[in-house]
Amino acid sequence: MKFSGVMIGSEDPDRLGAFYTEVLGEPAWHEGTWYAWEGNAHLMLGAHSDVHSSNATPQRIILTFEVDDMDTAFKELTALGAGVIAEPYQAEGGPWLATVTDPDGNYVQISPPWVD
Repeated sequence: MKFSGVMIGSEDPDRLGAFYTEVLGEPAWHEGTWYAWEGNAHLMLGAHSDVHSSNATPQRIILTFEVDDMDTAFKELTALGAGVIAEPYQAEGGPWLATVTDPDGNYVQISPPWVD
């Protein structure tokens, strides 16, 4: 098996699609209420009849994005309305991290490239 991506169901996929278009650029694929971005893995989102309101347990799955500049990326995300869970901080013995929420309340973590 090979991991290929994550799919997010949403009650309002167009609102979520607009947010991720601002974050990641134009989707590689967009049809109706479905959006997909490509990178090292794929991110897809779309309507799901069993998904309502915001994510009740957003810490269960955290989307992670590699960024070149933590401060700039954090400011861009919060300017788009991302909620702040953790402002940029350096993990003990590890990289710099920050965690925000997307419009559905899902956690999104940003970090510069990890180096040993």
